[in-house]
Amino acid sequence: MGICDIIPGVSGGTIALITGIYERLVTAIGNIRPQAVVSLAKRDWDGVRTAVAAVDPKFLITLGAGIGAAALLMANIILILLESYAVPTYSFFFGLIIASSALILLEVEERTTKVWLFLVAGFAGGFLIAGLSPASLGHSLPVLFFTGMVALCAMILPGISGAYLTLLLNQYEYLLGAVKSLSLPDIIAYMAGGVVGLLLFSKALKYLLKHHHGVMLGCLTGLMLGSTRLLADTIGTAGGFTLQAYLFTAVGIAVIVLMEYARRRFAAAR
Repeated sequence: MGICDIIPGVSGGTIALITGIYERLVTAIGNIRPQAVVSLAKRDWDGVRTAVAAVDPKFLITLGAGIGAAALLMANIILILLESYAVPTYSFFFGLIIASSALILLEVEERTTKVWLFLVAGFAGGFLIAGLSPASLGHSLPVLFFTGMVALCAMILPGISGAYLTLLLNQYEYLLGAVKSLSLPDIIAYMAGGVVGLLLFSKALKYLLKHHHGVMLGCLTGLMLGSTRLLADTIGTAGGFTLQAYLFTAVGIAVIVLMEYARRRFAAAR
């Protein structure tokens, strides 16, 4: 999950599904409530133990350690690729996003007019967002906090890449550099935002996916497709859509297809 969480276009949530830990992860996150703090203030030790046990602490700590280790190992590698091989790297990301978007739409069983309308609306929104100048945001701690709120929610949405959202907000390379140099204020601001985002939005996202599944996925598909404008512009600036760019785009698509094949094989085996 850690490796996939820092590659735009690959969702850590998809890896959680393939490895069979997705439901356990969502349940553990959904059980994070303020009761533990309240019980601690009241010195209700039984209440504290019950609240802590509900979030499956051994599981979350082990998973968090694995994600953190992968981020530390991969951050420098991806920074080198972005600096020295910009066109093939961004083209690979482009292929990942295109294929991921298509797979999200395939999850919609009934593609009604309403779903298509939300897909178009999501595309328009993503296209406009990608055309803005995110560089004006800077890299202040509040901006990193907001980025964490948005991006880490993607952990509970298979198919949506949190790393791609950081790329859209112009924080991707900066955060990779922060991880590489162990810049604790930046990392803590990002992670704190992620925790707040998960606490605030996890239940809302679960509700929307349960009661408005098709519309939600249609909107997300459009958003991802529209926002590929950012990657297309970046590739164009770095050298254009050459044969090499098309080749690595195809490789990115192939990676997502293979991951989807693995996911379906796993689901069938269960």
